[in-house]
Amino acid sequence: MSTLDPAGPHAASVAHLWWVMLLGAAAILLLVMALLLRAFVTSGRTRASAGLWLLGGGVLFPVVTLGALLAYALMTGERLLAHPGRPEVTRVNVLARQWHWEASYPLTDGTSARSVGTLHIPAGAPVDIHVASADVIHGFWIPRLGGKIDAVPGHVNVIRLTADAPGTYRGVCAEFCGNGHAGMDMAVVAHPPGEYAAALARLAAGLQIGLHTKTAP
Repeated sequence: MSTLDPAGPHAASVAHLWWVMLLGAAAILLLVMALLLRAFVTSGRTRASAGLWLLGGGVLFPVVTLGALLAYALMTGERLLAHPGRPEVTRVNVLARQWHWEASYPLTDGTSARSVGTLHIPAGAPVDIHVASADVIHGFWIPRLGGKIDAVPGHVNVIRLTADAPGTYRGVCAEFCGNGHAGMDMAVVAHPPGEYAAALARLAAGLQIGLHTKTAP
């Protein structure tokens, strides 16, 4: 469940952004502490213009620093969006209800397979998850595969995820949605690419697919 233990490129971008923000905050803290120490050490011996401190420390420094962090965050967010134009991307429809997740998988013959409480995806390939809600707002979140997106009644949000390796990942509802919120989790099973079609065929036939016992690396 750790965002800092990514198992896919989208989650890796989120983790990298977290580290950049942490290092940026640490650098700002060190600079402020150094200026504070300098003020104590040189108190009464040097005189600096108040206007210079206000302009440098109150305007230029935060604008440059926060502007750089904001630009990097926006570029990272752009890479996480599910841009159209890639027909090879697998699609899965997810509907949130109080208090479980329902997944629907469009098949090539025009029908669909379904699963409840378990999300099946192919490993090593991008998957567009089309998320909606049947009742209240829920939060769709698989920390090791990507960021969070809201499941909103009457609206479909799309998030693109990729699992680097086959295995089982854990997903949760990340937004309070009622008394059963704490138990609204899901198992995300990433199948080897060559086995994904067979897994969907079994789901379409009404057969139960056992979860992978191995936790994804």
